Amino acid sequence: MKPTTPDARSESPTQRLDRLLHAASAPWTGSLSPVSLGLAWADWAWHLAVSPGRQMDLAARAAQLGHDTLRFAAGHADDHPAGEADEDPRFRHPDWTQWPFNVIRHGFRNQEAFWREAASVPGMTAHHAEVTQFFARQWLGMMTPANWLATNPVVLRDAIESGGAHLVQGAKHWLQDVSGLPATPPTEHVVGRDVAVTPGDVVLRNHLVELIRYAPQTAKVHPEPVFIVPSWIMKYYILDLSPHNSLARYLVQQGHTVYMLSWRNPDAADHALSMDDYLQLGILDALRAIGALHPKRTAVHAMGYCLGGTLLAIAAAALARNGGSGLSRGLPPLASLTLLAAQTDFSEPGELGLFIDESQVGYLDEITRGQGYLSGEQMAGSFQFLHSRDLVWTRRMREYLMGEREQPTDLMAWNADTTRLPARMHHEYLTSLYLHNALATSTYRVAGRPVSLADIRLPVFLVGTERDHISPWRSVYKLHHLCDAEITFVLAAGGHNAGIVSEPGHPHREHRIATRAEHSPWLSHEEWLQAAERHDGSWWPAWQAWLAARSSAPLRATPLPKARSLGAAPGRYVLQRYTD
Repeated sequence: MKPTTPDARSESPTQRLDRLLHAASAPWTGSLSPVSLGLAWADWAWHLAVSPGRQMDLAARAAQLGHDTLRFAAGHADDHPAGEADEDPRFRHPDWTQWPFNVIRHGFRNQEAFWREAASVPGMTAHHAEVTQFFARQWLGMMTPANWLATNPVVLRDAIESGGAHLVQGAKHWLQDVSGLPATPPTEHVVGRDVAVTPGDVVLRNHLVELIRYAPQTAKVHPEPVFIVPSWIMKYYILDLSPHNSLARYLVQQGHTVYMLSWRNPDAADHALSMDDYLQLGILDALRAIGALHPKRTAVHAMGYCLGGTLLAIAAAALARNGGSGLSRGLPPLASLTLLAAQTDFSEPGELGLFIDESQVGYLDEITRGQGYLSGEQMAGSFQFLHSRDLVWTRRMREYLMGEREQPTDLMAWNADTTRLPARMHHEYLTSLYLHNALATSTYRVAGRPVSLADIRLPVFLVGTERDHISPWRSVYKLHHLCDAEITFVLAAGGHNAGIVSEPGHPHREHRIATRAEHSPWLSHEEWLQAAERHDGSWWPAWQAWLAARSSAPLRATPLPKARSLGAAPGRYVLQRYTD
């Protein structure tokens, strides 16, 4: 694949003018294309303007809901008792059942009901309808009475009971944020001291990755190592957080030899790195290094998380294609494939797909062309939109109106430790995967040749999470339709990160699991959900048992020869801050 956008060094003066204008506007739009958003709004406005019948329907619906609010305020709404509980955590406190706050809440609920209907009009494109519905929810999320002092009974009670002290503290928090001062004390979760502390050694370092081999923690280990490919959007230690919730530590304690990729934080000089580079320098070079450290032809259990899983699926398909067509030379064979919250079919990518169309990709190309990469801060805008209620409004309400700062956790420290995306690679993966869905349609090319997921014959362990807005589990499940391999699918409680970092003993965890045999008929995700067996607790033990069942009997563990070590874990690349 080759970039289809001009390099900043070869652009004309007029192209430079456009790029500088668009890049300058990005901080004000959250790196979202104003043209893309404007087209969606225009699609809605024009279709509504030429649909008087639809206007009449909406006017009647508004009148009906307004009348319902007035009846409720007057105490005549028998269907909605004044003391009714609310499942929405914003309105769950008992104070919301008291007048006048129960009326305010009820009126807001009716506004939500109205905009659920009004935000789309027949005739709109599906994409534009989804965008307008999404941003209607964002607007309502901002305007909810729970966000404002005068209309939130919980905040008012807190202000009275604290004598206004919490409001004063909240004002200080606001001043800290708008002035750019640190909002909280420096986090205690230091990489290499508090997180990413599982003992190991770096055994490979190239321009793009370090490969960490974790030290065995059992007397015997399965001969087949586990190779983990995290997403390159964030640092690898999401899978090696604190000792109690580290997936890497859990695996070595269960008798597995574990290798972890640690992606380098690219800079402007890396603007031309491509998806093929990430495949070759990341996965294939690492597999070659693993093969050199184990007896010849020892098979490897490969696992990928999020985009790392998508890239790993591409690698598995390329290696399966006609024996790898030269790509597999010098590589150990794969014993199994595990994909965590990783999409292979991007036809329904969830809410993240709302931000990806031709206009948005072009806008991002303008941003990245000059600086050579997309920064973590520029990516954060889209992700905050996906969870604006929790990440923005509810958090700001507690910080600014109740004076409460969130206590830093290991997951929060990891979430703030972002990385950059090289301009070319970023363009290629958005265009090939999100816009063209090339992997699912067998048109994605590796080394110039198309690859097909249908060539994969490895047993697959596939994990989706119930509340994932980045890789929706129904989208993850679509791998069942793309290959005939044996697939064990797990649906775990939680979201994109919390559902994966789900260590044994974590409260309120559960999962469903079922296996489709090789070449068996596929089930729809609804049918799978009805048939899959539900289990309390973490899915980690189920995966470990699945790996063990596909591994040879354990043998005596041997330490890594000192000559093979390039330094102790966590290595150098993970310590590169996004501001470096």
